[in-house]
Amino acid sequence: MWGCGLWYKHGVMPPPKLVSVVMPVYNEAKALPELFERLKRGLSLLRVPYEVILVDDGSRDGSFQKILELSKNGAPVVAIELRRNFGQTAALAAGIEAAEGDVIVTLDSDLENDPTEIVRFVDKLAEGYDVVSGWRQDRWQGSFITRKIPSLAANWIISKLSGVHLHDYGCTFKAYRADMIKGVRLYGDMHRFIAAYAVWQGGRIVEIPVRYTPRKFGKSNYGLGRIFRVLLDLVVVVFIHRYMNRPMHFFGAWGFVSLVLGFVAGSAALVLRFFGIHMVQTPLPVLATLLLLVGVQLVLFGVIAEILMRTYYESQQKRPYTVRQTVRGE
Repeated sequence: MWGCGLWYKHGVMPPPKLVSVVMPVYNEAKALPELFERLKRGLSLLRVPYEVILVDDGSRDGSFQKILELSKNGAPVVAIELRRNFGQTAALAAGIEAAEGDVIVTLDSDLENDPTEIVRFVDKLAEGYDVVSGWRQDRWQGSFITRKIPSLAANWIISKLSGVHLHDYGCTFKAYRADMIKGVRLYGDMHRFIAAYAVWQGGRIVEIPVRYTPRKFGKSNYGLGRIFRVLLDLVVVVFIHRYMNRPMHFFGAWGFVSLVLGFVAGSAALVLRFFGIHMVQTPLPVLATLLLLVGVQLVLFGVIAEILMRTYYESQQKRPYTVRQTVRGE
């Protein structure tokens, strides 16, 4: 841990006891020396205890050895080496799990994020927010069609479906109160939805502009294909948020619609039969049978999902709610 002193500046929340900075690392050996220098400058501005957690995500360029080498030069860190490349979400999850701070800041290690801005995020949390999210306003200059438009479209879709409106969901630079994310399990590319999850749990979020610097070393691991994977993960996240505690409302609703449509199609086939149109002359009987079977299956899926949901909560001793605070009168 580095740094200790007075940080709190007229905020509505008490100062953090410990700030944990979590950074995933993948093939960033060339960038690490400058990253450590920037971290020293940025974290010295906090003037509260902090820890730096670097998670090597299966790098093949000696990044982990470089982390160990640099940490011996007066820059103590928690170094975590994953056995292979599991992806950014898994690396962040490992770092968050290891973090001991009551405030957790996440950012990339490729120098696109400026560590000297960490103090701005922590200061913003002091105003009463639970999540502070970075917004890279000047990103994708010169790549308007190939990168900026897809990014804008993806952020718009995510905002609409999640109900949490952010300009830049893909920005890793964020600060959280630890109690908002410690219990979150991350899969796929779901780390970008932590902010939305926190808001769904009653958290307060704010977005602030951050400086963006194109990477000096290596190349970006992001491509257009990731946008589609993120959108697929979004479907799962939104479903879990809206229907985790009441899956029958989802499956049952669509099952009911299918049953009604099947009944209408079957009734239409019978009416046409009275007008001399034989059932083999129209696809309505087959359609009615298909819709009725699908409807019954969806309702049964809902029943099974309800059983699984109840088993999940009761076996894990979880509750379908979170409590901000409890005040008992004397």
